[in-house]
Amino acid sequence: MAENTVKEFAEAIGRPVERLLQQMKEAGLPHKSSDQKVSEQDKETLLGFLKRTTGGGEEPTRITMTRKVTQQLKTDGRKSVNVEVRKKRTFVKRSELDIQASKAEEAAEEAARKAAEAEALKQAENEAEQKRMAVEQARREAEEAARRELEAEEAARRAQQESKGVEPVLDEEALKKAEAEKERRKQEEKRRAEQARKARANPIVTAVDDDVVEEPAEVLLKTAKVAVADDKPKASKPGSRKSAGGKKTGSRREDDFEEGRLSRRGGKDDRRKGGRRSGGPSREHGFERPTAPIKREVLIPESITVADLADRMAIKGSEVIKVMFKMGAMATINQVIDQDTAAIVVEEMGHTPKLQKENAIELEVLDNISYEGHEITRAPVVTVMGHVDHGKTSLLDYIRRAKVADAEAGGITQHIGAYHVETDGGNMVTFLDTPGHAAFTAMRARGAKATDVVILVVAADDGVMPQTIEAVQHAKAAGVPLVVAVNKIDKEGADPDRIRNELSQHEVISEDWGGDTPFVHVSAKKGTGVDDLLEAVLLQSEMLELTAVPEAPAKGVVVESRLDRGRGSVATVLVQNGTLRKGDIVLAGLNYGRVRALIDENGKQIDAAGPSIPVEILGLDGTPEAGDEFTVVQDEKKAREVALFRQGKYREVKLARQQKAKLENVFSQMEQGQTASVNIVLKSDVRGSVEAIIGALKDLETNEVKVNIVSSGVGGITETDANLALASDAILIGFNVRADASAKAIVEREELDLRYYSIIYELIEQVKQAMVGKLAPEFREEIVGIAEVRDVFRSPKFGQVAGCMVVEGTVYRNKKIRVLRDNVVIYEGELESLRRFKDDAGEVRNGMECGIGVKNYNDVKVGDKIEVFDKVKVERSL
Repeated sequence: MAENTVKEFAEAIGRPVERLLQQMKEAGLPHKSSDQKVSEQDKETLLGFLKRTTGGGEEPTRITMTRKVTQQLKTDGRKSVNVEVRKKRTFVKRSELDIQASKAEEAAEEAARKAAEAEALKQAENEAEQKRMAVEQARREAEEAARRELEAEEAARRAQQESKGVEPVLDEEALKKAEAEKERRKQEEKRRAEQARKARANPIVTAVDDDVVEEPAEVLLKTAKVAVADDKPKASKPGSRKSAGGKKTGSRREDDFEEGRLSRRGGKDDRRKGGRRSGGPSREHGFERPTAPIKREVLIPESITVADLADRMAIKGSEVIKVMFKMGAMATINQVIDQDTAAIVVEEMGHTPKLQKENAIELEVLDNISYEGHEITRAPVVTVMGHVDHGKTSLLDYIRRAKVADAEAGGITQHIGAYHVETDGGNMVTFLDTPGHAAFTAMRARGAKATDVVILVVAADDGVMPQTIEAVQHAKAAGVPLVVAVNKIDKEGADPDRIRNELSQHEVISEDWGGDTPFVHVSAKKGTGVDDLLEAVLLQSEMLELTAVPEAPAKGVVVESRLDRGRGSVATVLVQNGTLRKGDIVLAGLNYGRVRALIDENGKQIDAAGPSIPVEILGLDGTPEAGDEFTVVQDEKKAREVALFRQGKYREVKLARQQKAKLENVFSQMEQGQTASVNIVLKSDVRGSVEAIIGALKDLETNEVKVNIVSSGVGGITETDANLALASDAILIGFNVRADASAKAIVEREELDLRYYSIIYELIEQVKQAMVGKLAPEFREEIVGIAEVRDVFRSPKFGQVAGCMVVEGTVYRNKKIRVLRDNVVIYEGELESLRRFKDDAGEVRNGMECGIGVKNYNDVKVGDKIEVFDKVKVERSL
């Protein structure tokens, strides 16, 4: 920090100078006057003295913070009321004893919590063990009861057979099966005992086996019966399902049912125990019938067939056809229906329609790209513009320390060049050297803003020329800040003040004159003032606060593209955000591809290009247009789908983006409540005609309609004028001049509105008619008929009906009416019926009787007048 005086120091800390000098004297400092310098050491000495005397060295034990928040609330009257909310919070520093006590309390709480958890875990373990033992005891009792019951049945059957003299037939296979089942059950008991022992040893594992399920007693009894029945040998013939005594042992259907129910309730062991076929595959399926209708979210594209719509709702196509038939729409299974009809059908069938946008594929790809991350300040992108031979390329050459124009035919720049340089201060600046202003305007016409700052080069010995004026117009139309470089100041006849005077006529005011445009005197040959020019450019960029995220996927704008023999499509792109790397999948306008190589402006291959770096890329499947935005995507298949979609919809997207400006519909794009304006690009044969036409058009302006002259000049309509009209939605007007071939090509391709005039009054009249067409229309009420009520009747259909006599004009059925009583309006509405005798009438003329029913009004009395009126539109004029 630089040294300051006692007075400045007192103002900085908000203390009187006399008080500060007194404190400095007490601190032992030699300062006696307010003009004496105060060093950093003096400030530290004073601060230490104040801490010792005021106790400032001790740390505070209590801090109180107050926070104020002001918000705006809107009342019912839509008025804003400022509400201030104050919050106060006090922080107290704890002592060491408090901290130790708090730690001891936390330790005691932690010990108590662990003890409670251990006790709860032990109790849960005991309850689980008791539950398991109870379940085992109930199972054993049920098996024993079932075994005794089956033994009694078997004894009775054998006694019956012995009484009849029939020998029992033993099934050897059944005996072997029973022995195997007994052995398996013993192994199962051992496994469960081992699991119980492990559960008691490890409290984390539950003590109850997953296969042991608490079931009702009758279910356990059935399980035990089935198990014991399998253990007993069946005295039956091989292949027979009946016992020797002819008693049926149970059908396969019943056994399968028991097997399925026990399997669902008891798990895998119950399936092995209770299943009729031990070890066999389970016949249970996983389908469960829905208990309520399923509502689906159905995605509906722009058009869809009835079959596809039914498939998305998981119903039959005939159901959809039936619903459409009830709605009054006949359709077949393969008929294509629109999105609105499909949405109505989906809602009718209880589902939720989700409309898919036409560009859903494009939005899905682009919206999923995240550009969030750490932002850094990026370098500005500068475009050098100006008149021919004013030194644009020479100035850029000096900055780059390389000759660019030497490689060009005729020593002039014939294509767009993009270069980045580093200044002496370590800052980077990217330059776009344009051959004219057509490319600059073409980029902006496609919605791409590639330039941050414009350097306008003007020769000090030549002055402001036509292309200089065009450059100013283009920069202002794009809303890009200007930096004027007054070049060739070392030549004889240089007059920088002349440049300021001439540019001020075009609303380019120097900072020295109170404007916002910096003027820098430079010499492209000697390098005079170049550093000041770069400093002015960097200052303008700092005011713009240009930032980028280098870690994000790259996106930017295509500067130019060409088809090169041997290398294919070569596109020069400017990275505006993120980092472009070799191997990335790029989607640029109507084209896509994988980046095979990155080449900088010096012809060297690089692996990556960060923000504000121009590079040439190879690998696209075509040549994108200058100004097309490019984006790095993750999926090549999705990129191809988006490119094909854009190619298929190229015409519609192009028309929707350009929004033509024609005299017939020039005001149709204006939003309600805003001042309409007509943009005009005017070219004439002489300067006098230009001034006269501009003055006449300005005289037509009103508070509702304005005339904006985007550009005006002398000479034929050129390609630059056509591009400017395209970018600014303007009307091209030629007064005694014509457009050249290149301008006609742009007008025909872009469908611009070009008009030729030779009489100034015709020009003004047509512009005036278009301006009148946008003026808000006025409406005037006109009374067309009056009927007087002579009597009032009651109608069962219409309610109260007034018997009237038309005393003036004609009464119409479909026009608005007013009911007047004593010449005071008591009701305004419509007629519900108008009859002449028993017939409906559309109109009743003067002197004729009629019956009138007033809609929603039943208080018509004798003597009232019914006034029929109409609103007539009145055309406005300027």
